[in-house]
Amino acid sequence: MIAIQTESAWKGTSNCRTCGIRDMVLFADLNEDDFKMIHAPVDSLELPTGDILFNEGDAARGIFTLREGMVKLVRITPDGRQRIVRVLRPGDVVGLEALVHARYDADAIALTEVSVCRVPLSVIHTLQAQSPRLHQKLMEKWSHALKEANDWLVDLNFGTARSRVSNFVLKMRGTLDDDTVTLFAREDMGAMLDLKMETVSREISALVREGVLQPQDRLGRRYRIQNLEQLQAA
Repeated sequence: MIAIQTESAWKGTSNCRTCGIRDMVLFADLNEDDFKMIHAPVDSLELPTGDILFNEGDAARGIFTLREGMVKLVRITPDGRQRIVRVLRPGDVVGLEALVHARYDADAIALTEVSVCRVPLSVIHTLQAQSPRLHQKLMEKWSHALKEANDWLVDLNFGTARSRVSNFVLKMRGTLDDDTVTLFAREDMGAMLDLKMETVSREISALVREGVLQPQDRLGRRYRIQNLEQLQAA
């Protein structure tokens, strides 16, 4: 997969002190003295749907905090199939593995229009060494990422088609309104759930017919959960 040129999308240095979702992302616990140690710029970036943040194996230049939108992490199986191993949403950190391996271990691709901040590795290494608060936050993010990866493997790759789709719908509930669900292309969902696209479409349509989900747009991307108990029981 060839990375799309994205440098023109960089919007300039971000103001981390006034970030609208600062409490959700990596710098939530930093104080003014911590910010004085940030000498390299933290850049903001906006990407359209389908653009590539980085490719698997790329040398890491930084890590990314996701402010808006969704990013899929993709790996290619030995037989050439695309597998989506996780979906990241606002507040998540993209490319955290770069702190250990200095290379990214998956393709990161925008599932929707996204807004991210790129934090240079030099900034992270400096703050990690000198700020116990940031070190603790990094450990929490790392632990969360491992748990999410394990949960996705167990919940979304085993069981019947109905149980996989239902678990996925539950995972995609909104952070502010957990009765709303944002989905995306059925082909992507199939790659994530190890199901055929037609199977995913059929299961979503069945949940709508049964009154479990109510469509909120014409594209089949936004839904409202009408029967949480039935969804969880599946």
